[in-house]
Amino acid sequence: MMAMLGVFISVALILGTANAASLGSVYTEGGMVQGKSHSVGLFRYMDVFKGIPFAATPGRLEKPVPHPGWDGVLKATDYSKRCMQLNLLATDVVGSEDCLYLNIWIPQGNTGNPNFQLGPMLFDSVVFDGRILLFDGMSCSIGNYGLWDQHTAIAWVHRNIRNFGGNPDNITIFGESAGGASVNFQILSPKNNGLIRRAISQSGVALCPWAVNRNPRQYAEEIARKVGCPTDSGMVACLRMTDPKAVTLAGNVKFSTSASDPIVHNLALSPVIDGDFLPAEPDTLFGNAADIDYIAGVNDMDGHIFATLDIPSINNALVSTPVEEVRALSVALSESRGLDAGIATYEEYTVNWGSNPSDSDIKKTVVDIETDYIFLVPTQTALYLHSDHAKSGRTYSYLFSEPSRIPVFPLWMGADHADDLQYVFGKPFTTPLGYFPRHRDVAKYMISYWTNFAQTGDPNNGESSVPVTWPEFASNGHQYLDINNNINRDSVKQMLRTRLVYYWTTVFASFPGVQKN
Repeated sequence: MMAMLGVFISVALILGTANAASLGSVYTEGGMVQGKSHSVGLFRYMDVFKGIPFAATPGRLEKPVPHPGWDGVLKATDYSKRCMQLNLLATDVVGSEDCLYLNIWIPQGNTGNPNFQLGPMLFDSVVFDGRILLFDGMSCSIGNYGLWDQHTAIAWVHRNIRNFGGNPDNITIFGESAGGASVNFQILSPKNNGLIRRAISQSGVALCPWAVNRNPRQYAEEIARKVGCPTDSGMVACLRMTDPKAVTLAGNVKFSTSASDPIVHNLALSPVIDGDFLPAEPDTLFGNAADIDYIAGVNDMDGHIFATLDIPSINNALVSTPVEEVRALSVALSESRGLDAGIATYEEYTVNWGSNPSDSDIKKTVVDIETDYIFLVPTQTALYLHSDHAKSGRTYSYLFSEPSRIPVFPLWMGADHADDLQYVFGKPFTTPLGYFPRHRDVAKYMISYWTNFAQTGDPNNGESSVPVTWPEFASNGHQYLDINNNINRDSVKQMLRTRLVYYWTTVFASFPGVQKN
């Protein structure tokens, strides 16, 4: 499960158009770097720089420090290793502790229609990686090392990107899932004041229930015991000397989940409120993003990937999902507010069932509950907070609803978690035989909105035409754009799942909290 949040947790920075000729060697604060020029069409090419170090090889459980630099010209032609993390199946460890490098793409020549400038992109300096254990004191700084790594990369870009033809005052960061939460954390932190102009959070914000670890000491001690380290004052020193692969594997979550023990409650390797990078609760820090333009949204069935782990019958048309499992899930997700809140949650989501709900209705309800609790309601809350605190910053909301392309999924299936990424990164164009024309339409729309936003702060205005005007969230009715292959004027909607947002933020929140043992 940790891998499921970790696969796409990158932070990318979009720059203004580079108008220089082929760059050749470029001067950075660490020394000269030389990339490669690649043809991408008639009179169009791309300068690509891979593996530029933005910080020194980090000490374990320490903040990043400046890179000492290098002599001569660094051949920036190969990707560096990703940061150490679990593989997709969470059975082994991939990557390296030496992973603080940037990759930069600079389009040149006649870029024409949408030029999706992914430069630079920081891969896998993530919230959930083996180095980012969270402690409170004990001769170790508080933690949030992944967020510090990301901040260091952003600051490096701000200092150096002008030499690559970019505009340091027009940096946009974006990410998905834990990357979306990372983006939100970065714009909320006072450490990034003046560094970021725009941001996009896809299916993840700092307010998500998995985004902050409320008991880091307990989790750190669990990992220490697994690798044979003491849990007293010698814990940090021991962990620093322990095989990093062993430490990473020790942070694995359990997969024996159920409706009464949902997977979302087992995602513990997350940032902490440290009084430093995050000086207070995230919902109190939105004033720091008052001048940052912000897009945030979710996929309409983001919670499906979690629901299938908690209640496997969701994807099996031959097996019914018992009503009792929906009730158990409602109670489990509401545990912070007690049994009465769990019953209220169940009743809220089943109010329209009638006396004899169909199996598909029951299964869709499970997906709705997990989507709302894990992604949608926190994202809507973040949008409200950003809009309420905004000065010059603009706020935009979206719902991605292009149905999943996985053939074994139910017919009622919408967009699963991470389904949006293939379109943002133009996969239907680079591997056309795997997609239909409608999928290329979705990719074109998203790339146009995203790049316009990066250029101007308005997804409607820029070098790329768009199918319909996407209004600001703060305009009348808290409007949002429903993104799929058939975007038209009816795709502009308002008050996304307002009843359920009100339930979780007001009714549910009114139940007294339960102190966990």
